[in-house]
Amino acid sequence: MLDRSARLRQLSEVDQDLLRLVQDPRFSRWLEQVKATGGCAHPVNLTGSTTTRDGGTGEILHHYDTAQEPGERLLVRCRNRRATVCAPCSRLHAGDTFHLVRAGLIGGKSLPTEVRERPRLFVTLTAPSFGPVHRTTANGERCRPRRNTDPCEHGRSLSCSAIHAATDTLVGQPLCPSCYDYPAHVLWHAHAGRLWKAFTDNLYNHLAARTGRTRNGLRRTVRISYAKVAEYQKRAAVHVHAVIRLDGASGPDDPPPPWATADVLTPVVRTAAATVRLCSPFSRALGEHELRWGAQLDARPLRAFGDHEGLADDAVAAYVAKYVTKGAADTSAGLDHPVTDLDDITAARLSPHVRALMHTCWRLGGLLELEPLRLRAWAHTLGYRGHVLTKSRVYSTTYAALRAERADHERDVPGLDDEPDAITEAHWRYAGSGHSPGAALIAAGVAQDQARNREIARTELVTVPGGAVGSG
Repeated sequence: MLDRSARLRQLSEVDQDLLRLVQDPRFSRWLEQVKATGGCAHPVNLTGSTTTRDGGTGEILHHYDTAQEPGERLLVRCRNRRATVCAPCSRLHAGDTFHLVRAGLIGGKSLPTEVRERPRLFVTLTAPSFGPVHRTTANGERCRPRRNTDPCEHGRSLSCSAIHAATDTLVGQPLCPSCYDYPAHVLWHAHAGRLWKAFTDNLYNHLAARTGRTRNGLRRTVRISYAKVAEYQKRAAVHVHAVIRLDGASGPDDPPPPWATADVLTPVVRTAAATVRLCSPFSRALGEHELRWGAQLDARPLRAFGDHEGLADDAVAAYVAKYVTKGAADTSAGLDHPVTDLDDITAARLSPHVRALMHTCWRLGGLLELEPLRLRAWAHTLGYRGHVLTKSRVYSTTYAALRAERADHERDVPGLDDEPDAITEAHWRYAGSGHSPGAALIAAGVAQDQARNREIARTELVTVPGGAVGSG
């Protein structure tokens, strides 16, 4: 904790920086930039210029140069998806994710609206057990009650009669850390991407077997599209939420055959996941681990257009978007940044369980046989090397397309869209990132104001009769 004099000095530095900013003749322009980034907490600072010319005459149609900007810099969003790092950019990323997933469910964003009539499932795949952990309980249910059980070989009880609330810090922690299979947990994370690939390959194989078709014949008839998001459970193990859609062989524009239904696909998902088996690289220190999906699996159909049964499209899209923006501080995911040595792990504010997983990553990363897994580079994510959200190629639109569409909408340079032969020359250079102390305070206020305005607008849409968002 800072003592009183240190806090006063810090406050003085912020006040001095605020005075410097507001007294700058170009403060209003700087504030426009901050508002344009939504109050981004860690904006990227760029210097450079963009010139658009007529392709035929060479006439300059538009020219922009940061030489006229405050500090000769342009602020752009950091685009960090984690709410714990940058709430404004995280909110924007969540909105993009919502539209990306939703377009694959109901159409739009270059997809036909007929996709809402396709067989679609919301699937959850979990990690296997690596040892008993304390769990959240409700309705008076106890955690792990056992009668007349002997302690484990380390002298700890494997029984827990407590009733844990969701906020209990014990939830997700092993009953016996010495019995918990930390190497298997880390290796499972490192191979989660391969496990998903094996699962999607199995989907085709099992669907062919169930419908009496050959694998090649099935692939000429049906295409499986998906979008998936990885979420860390309280026990710090990743599980996967995925939207799976059946299209015709050509993709979203091609309807699947009549026999391809959600009722046919649901049992195939279960058998395809249950038969996945992979082996970790052999290590003299660890041997070889068999890797598979956990026994807990959920596969539920999404509501068909005009139907009242099943999960709603918007609810699923919002659910996925929520988990994409979670930061490590919200979950048991480790850290938001890589670690460079064991001191980083020791100094971080982590639960004993997560710290043990990161230490295991570091230890296993030093084994020659496991070097290709780059476990030390991924110790901050507990060995998980995949993206938070991935999708198949034709499931939906892309983040890049959504950002380009938003940039076109926000662009206020008239006449350029009418010049198909225009040539743009851009010269940009990275000049740093982040805000000064006073600027950070102003940016945080801008972010709060914009969030409050969005909430007011959302409330008015719901409450005003005939608004765009209704209670139904």
